[in-house]
Amino acid sequence: MKMKIKEFADLTGVSVRTLHYYDEIGLLKPASVDKTTGYRFYDEDSILRMQEILFYRELDFSLKSIGTILSSPNYDKSKALKEQKQLLTLKKERLERLISAIDSAVKGENVMKAFDNSEFEKHKAEVKEKWGSTDAYKEHAERTKGYSEQKWNDLAEGMNHIMEEFALCMRKDNSPDSTEAQNLVKMLQSHITENYYCCTKEILAGLGQMYVADERFKNNIDKHADGTAAFICEAIAVYCGK
Repeated sequence: MKMKIKEFADLTGVSVRTLHYYDEIGLLKPASVDKTTGYRFYDEDSILRMQEILFYRELDFSLKSIGTILSSPNYDKSKALKEQKQLLTLKKERLERLISAIDSAVKGENVMKAFDNSEFEKHKAEVKEKWGSTDAYKEHAERTKGYSEQKWNDLAEGMNHIMEEFALCMRKDNSPDSTEAQNLVKMLQSHITENYYCCTKEILAGLGQMYVADERFKNNIDKHADGTAAFICEAIAVYCGK
């Protein structure tokens, strides 16, 4: 499935202007951009990413918080969906209390307890702390907040080049522990450290696992060649001594 930005906007109920902004801040990049026309195109992975964003928006998370959470190397989509369901359930229960409280208020009763939202806010804070409060991602947010759209495009192109080099390395029948593959892991680590945050071996190992565990990342990387994501994951594991 390949959609132009207007089709994707109509499908998701998000305006074209908002999609441009999400692209600019790196929250939701297009699956591809036509270099001749500049047209943005979105795919099924884009839909899944947008669903995650919309769930968090429904729970009143800021765009900055959402970006940090979804970018975390520790992010587990399945666990996150369960947490979102719990938060939405708490929100639903609060609305039901408020609706019921209206009838009591009409009778002149004190209904101030119905406004208590402490349990929801506590759980919401725990989600932010779990996925988005590591030192690395605080650094990421601080270092990237002033990046222009061109800067983000350049960084994406740089990362794309590294992934293509990994695919080429694999196609040459190099093993993940080969010198060529290990040099590429160093290049990947340096790219992240120089442009986003200090990429320690621990964080790098988490990224490697995410490249194969998260379908969005895996599919994007494997566009260069089937098996590239797994190859990178194994190469990183060797580099990090895992």
